[in-house]
Amino acid sequence: MDRVDAPRQGDEGAPQAWLVFDPQVHDAVRDVKVGDRIIVITWLHLARRDILRTYPRNLTEAPHVGVFSLRAPDRPNPIGLHPVEVLEVSGLRIRVNNLEAVNGTPILDVKPVI
Repeated sequence: MDRVDAPRQGDEGAPQAWLVFDPQVHDAVRDVKVGDRIIVITWLHLARRDILRTYPRNLTEAPHVGVFSLRAPDRPNPIGLHPVEVLEVSGLRIRVNNLEAVNGTPILDVKPVI
C-alpha cells in the first residue's frame, strides 16, 4: 500500500497486514497469541519532519492545527502508534488488523494493551 492509499485511521478500511520480525527477536515474539491486543510502535519513514502545523484530514477549510494535536504522519519525530488485534501467528510473522501503515514501515517495538 502506498502512503496516499493508506487509511487515515486503522478502523477506516485498513487491510489485514503481516508484521515481520528479524530472527534475532524470536524470543520476544514467541509468546504473542491470536486474540492479543497489542500496540505496534513504528517509525513513519516516509513522513516529512519539517511539518509543524497542518489541516486535520487535509481539509483546508478547517483551522490550521499543530501536529501534536493530531495523528498526522508528518511531524518532527514521526513515531506511529497502532492499536491492533493479532489474527494469526506464524513464526516471526504476525497478522494483524487495523494497521494504518505502508509496506516496509519499520517496527520499533510492540507492547500489549493493558
